[in-house]
Amino acid sequence: MLDKLGGIALPDDAIRWLLTPQALKAELLKQIAQAKFAITIAALYLEDDEAGREILTALMLAKANNPELDVTVLVDFHRARRGLIGHKGDSGNYFMYREFTQKAEHPIKILGVPVKSREFMGVLHLKGFVIDDTVIFSGASLNNIYLHQGDKYRFDRYHVISSPELARSMRQMVKDYIEDDKAVTSLTQSKESEQLPDKVDVRTLKTRLSAAKYEFKSTKTGNRITPVVGLGRKRNKLNKLIIDLVSHSAESLFICTPYFNPPYILSRALSKHLKQGKRIDIVVGDKTANDFFIPPEEAFSTIGALPYLYEQSLRKFAKRQQWAIDSGQLNIHLWKHGRNSYHLKGISADNRNHLITGSNLNPRAWALDLENGLLLQDETGCWKEQFNNEQQHILEHTERLYHYSQIETLHDYPAPVRKIMNRIRRIKADFLLRRIL
Repeated sequence: MLDKLGGIALPDDAIRWLLTPQALKAELLKQIAQAKFAITIAALYLEDDEAGREILTALMLAKANNPELDVTVLVDFHRARRGLIGHKGDSGNYFMYREFTQKAEHPIKILGVPVKSREFMGVLHLKGFVIDDTVIFSGASLNNIYLHQGDKYRFDRYHVISSPELARSMRQMVKDYIEDDKAVTSLTQSKESEQLPDKVDVRTLKTRLSAAKYEFKSTKTGNRITPVVGLGRKRNKLNKLIIDLVSHSAESLFICTPYFNPPYILSRALSKHLKQGKRIDIVVGDKTANDFFIPPEEAFSTIGALPYLYEQSLRKFAKRQQWAIDSGQLNIHLWKHGRNSYHLKGISADNRNHLITGSNLNPRAWALDLENGLLLQDETGCWKEQFNNEQQHILEHTERLYHYSQIETLHDYPAPVRKIMNRIRRIKADFLLRRIL
């Protein structure tokens, strides 16, 4: 697939690397303020908090200053219409969207995309802030922690790509396959006249989205970038690209994932890669850097067991591959920086092919969520130094795992976690959980 996959020709100076969430926020606000003809934003959510309101205010102001500006925001429908996990009462980000719209002389489009009929069955995990001829690509959503609006941040990757053809292609895919779909609905409707999507249209949306694709002027030579989108386990172009990146890497892989729970086909490809004598570096968040982690001194809720489930998945993988850890072929780096969290995704193969994506490389991303990514093929090596610099920045707050026994077992966990995980084992629910986590 890598040999056959065409891409958009990209000049050497068309990419910029942003290394911090503050830099992402500053870039977003700058690009929004100077937008001339179109802004298309896709994110899991735009939160009702200080940072979310600042971004939404900037979008509204850009539209007010230029009423002809086409501003479209896509978020997950279900995520927008519920409160934060653990918070009770009638809440949801769509209340903020209504509030802003009622005050606006020139409102913007804020659309909810119900990828599946229930949030746990799949969400809009599409990424990309497309502003005029620029694409800002990150796995980040828009809220305080992703944009480091307080004393904590969620670490991600941030790339700015200047390419009219890439921007046009990504904007057109949203228009063709999402924005005009009958299941996609406005989240700014008033409560009195609100019309929700038909249940049949929502159930069939996944079929229509699975046919989504980016169309662009393609070349198969030179430095290029290729947008890829995928949904579902079958005929998923993004999944196939990930497996091909791993399978055809000649020397090394550098992999980032926040939640270690690879689907079987990916785990098997990684094992084969190691058996062929090649190197893998995996950077994964420590369980305390998981956004669902609850410190032992705080009140525990069921969702707090998730980081421990992911940690046990990592421990099993490390135990199976201890021989590769001993030989130096497999290097597992655990990221931890104070009370901050880790959300990086992507694969670099042989310092030549680089996939930047929002996919968590887990069964949920593989089969349930609508995902996308950008593949950069660096034939001349012009971006090698910048990607190496980014990798060194990523590794700054990591510790290498030298033996699987360094990872805690069930007996080391707090009592509420042990209780939940023993219950999961007893009813044999771990198999099902691994498929949706």
